[in-house]
Amino acid sequence: MATRVISIVCCIALLALNAWSLFTEPGVFHSYSAGASLALAAALLLIIFLSRDARRETGPPKADIAKSMPVPAADNQAEAEIVSFLATLQERGRLVDFLMEDVTTYDDAQVGAAARVVHEGCRAALQEHFNIRPVREENEGSAVTIPVGYAADEYRLIGNIRGAGPFSGTLVHRGWKTEWVKLPRVLRANPDHLPTIAPAEVELK
Repeated sequence: MATRVISIVCCIALLALNAWSLFTEPGVFHSYSAGASLALAAALLLIIFLSRDARRETGPPKADIAKSMPVPAADNQAEAEIVSFLATLQERGRLVDFLMEDVTTYDDAQVGAAARVVHEGCRAALQEHFNIRPVREENEGSAVTIPVGYAADEYRLIGNIRGAGPFSGTLVHRGWKTEWVKLPRVLRANPDHLPTIAPAEVELK
């Protein structure tokens, strides 16, 4: 800003001196005005070069750096769907009631009768939402061979393990796996609030 003001002042003074020299007779004052004009012209050129170098050092105005926006926390949709499926097990088989109950106060017959209800309802819910199949089709107690390169998450080897396989042993548990999952989709009015497993029931009088 200061160099711009000085440049304007020099230009005005230079124009004034040149105009004055046009209307004056040649003489001492004319030579003085010519010398002053040359000095002002030299100063103006110097200011122009200095301002150009300053702009080169400064460089073009940089665009404002985009401020990083806070990343919204991922909503717990997966947890909501798990809770919703747990609610299905509660609704169909009273699973949460059974697991949260202190069954040590009941005899075996009472626990067995309750377990039958839980088994029937929860089994139906599992078959509706999961395609559950055994990892091995053989009966438990059968001799089986596990090939090289087996899926590590499908087997738990017990006992004397040597080398990289194949392994031969006795099937203790057939294992379970699923090929598809159809968890209930949850429409949530409040993303920060997980759905209720089972609402409290109140009988009004």
